[in-house]
Amino acid sequence: MTTSATPRTADELPRIDPRYLIAFLITLVLVAAQFRFDAVGSYERLALALGTCVATEAALSWFVNGKVASPLSAYISGISLTLLTKPQGAVLWPFAIGGFLAIASKYVLRYREAHLWNPTNFAICALLLVAPNRISVLSHQWGNDVVTLVVIWGFGLVIASRVKVLHITLAYIVSFLALSGARAALLHEPLLPEIAPLTGPMYQLFIFFMITDPRTVVSRRKWQIVVAVIIAVAEALLRVASDHNAPMPAVVDADPALFALWIIGPVAKWIDVHSRTRTASG
Repeated sequence: MTTSATPRTADELPRIDPRYLIAFLITLVLVAAQFRFDAVGSYERLALALGTCVATEAALSWFVNGKVASPLSAYISGISLTLLTKPQGAVLWPFAIGGFLAIASKYVLRYREAHLWNPTNFAICALLLVAPNRISVLSHQWGNDVVTLVVIWGFGLVIASRVKVLHITLAYIVSFLALSGARAALLHEPLLPEIAPLTGPMYQLFIFFMITDPRTVVSRRKWQIVVAVIIAVAEALLRVASDHNAPMPAVVDADPALFALWIIGPVAKWIDVHSRTRTASG
């Protein structure tokens, strides 16, 4: 007598390493950006960024841990750097130095075995601060290409849900929209230009890869939401500071979202790790 197989529930579906899903999504963004807008610039940039990230990951993981780590994290960092980093002219050094800084930050800037910064976020902000006149970040929007937006956002939201970080993405988006609306009202400006950057490639990488990085987000769901809101508030405050000509580097004004995460993210992660360590020891 045979018995029919019991259908699997959603929780019983085979678990997929989140990094594979993230790698698929970042590859999709790369292909769409290059095919539609030639966003990569040159394949030498892509090869150098990927090669540096993968080589640095292999060397440092072997030196620190005695074994070569999976190249998936380095792959994601390399593609993100390629898409976001836009140096003047045809120079290639930002992609080599950026790739090294991104991966090395995971092994050097640590607290109790946890790295504090999202690797790509750390590298790009460091490059912008050190060479503001030579490097900028891709910030233009995808134009009116609705198909590209729907595909990337569709896959992005589904994969964020599968990786269980969708609440972080949505918390930031809602906060960004609310704060942008408030800023537009205060400045008596149209709302659309304030919220339009959210459809740009920089923000797509930001909300799907940087603020949701499983290795650098805090541990508890409710605090993940709180931190996402705080990052959005910090970004809004940087914009307000720029409106009032506050003294700060011009690159911070140009890319406030990246620098908001650069400031808030590691502080939140340090507090989270420290709190969990004290609780465990207590």
